[in-house]
Amino acid sequence: MKFLHTSDWHIGKTLKSRNRLEEQAGVLREITQIAVDNDVDAVLVAGDIYENVAPTADAHRLVVRTLLHLARQNIEVVLIAGNHDHGATFEAYKPLMDVAGIHVYGQARSAAKGGVHTFRAKSTNEHVNIAVLPFLSQRYAVRAAEIIANTPSQNVGAYDQLVRDVLTNLTGTFTPDAVNIIMAHLTCTGGKFGGGERPAQSIMEYHVPAAIFPVEAHYVALGHLHRRQQIPAACPVHYSGSPYAIDFGEQNNTHVVCLVEASPGTPAHITDIPVTAGRSLRTVHGTVAQLTADPAGYGKDYLRLVVTQPGYAGMREDLYEALPNALQILIHPDHAGTAVTAGISVDQPVRTPAQLFADYCHSVGVSDDRVAALFNQLHDDLTRSTTRP
Repeated sequence: MKFLHTSDWHIGKTLKSRNRLEEQAGVLREITQIAVDNDVDAVLVAGDIYENVAPTADAHRLVVRTLLHLARQNIEVVLIAGNHDHGATFEAYKPLMDVAGIHVYGQARSAAKGGVHTFRAKSTNEHVNIAVLPFLSQRYAVRAAEIIANTPSQNVGAYDQLVRDVLTNLTGTFTPDAVNIIMAHLTCTGGKFGGGERPAQSIMEYHVPAAIFPVEAHYVALGHLHRRQQIPAACPVHYSGSPYAIDFGEQNNTHVVCLVEASPGTPAHITDIPVTAGRSLRTVHGTVAQLTADPAGYGKDYLRLVVTQPGYAGMREDLYEALPNALQILIHPDHAGTAVTAGISVDQPVRTPAQLFADYCHSVGVSDDRVAALFNQLHDDLTRSTTRP
């Protein structure tokens, strides 16, 4: 049987206040056409369908129309919630989506309560098992382990062990006469960041070793890290990556969907199919004269400009007028003293909220791991809205 693995659509994502919904629509049309052209049995979307937990009506409309179009082609459509999605909302719509042939999973559940999606491949009539694991925050991983795997949380403190216990329950239903797949939204230890992920829910306790995936799995379809990559493991473990550049940190990434062919008893064969509808992001350095010398040469690329000359009043306006696709203007650190005059930020590495809070604690003489842990928990609550499984 054949299926497409994709993830991290982030529909509704804006970039420096620039609306990208039309671009995102083009990306989804291309993915849909790839699925149809390759006559796939299923499309698996491994989380972060939306950019935030409260998508706009236009973002909802685009996603729903895309999923319906796929389902009408007699394609099995299965998707899980990522850390940017609202899992409880996915669950609320699940009965209605099931009727439409779209199978959504917002929260972790045991195999006995539907945590493994099963179907027959239309092309081969092969039996397919998909163990589905939506994103689990630290505290809900504890809760999920208690409910699904009957694991006392006081005896299991590590996040990776909690996830392992949940997966053990789900993959216990795998059978040798079926194509057995795991779909999860998480960070694998050793995985490379794409550049646009949410750090607070990707690092710290939020990573698991690839060894948690059993050899019986024909394929592990992961979402969360935006870079296309394979993680070394006993079975094929793959991130499809985001199908377009989410932020400037991803400007050099390769954007694809994974076409996977698998049969019981044989290794999966994976082919990367490029997705080209997304607009390229580009960071360019130079003086104002150099940056504006050939505007047509940038094509439709969105630009981040790093100015390598002293700032002057009106510089920002001059650059935006000459380069309407410029989304961000920075002053090179060598000219940091003139940034205020130009009203432009200095080109500096982006620091995570946790790093900024650690700097603050250091400045006021606070050194307590409990304070840092509380900050991380509060930040997780603010950036991840969900209910317990």
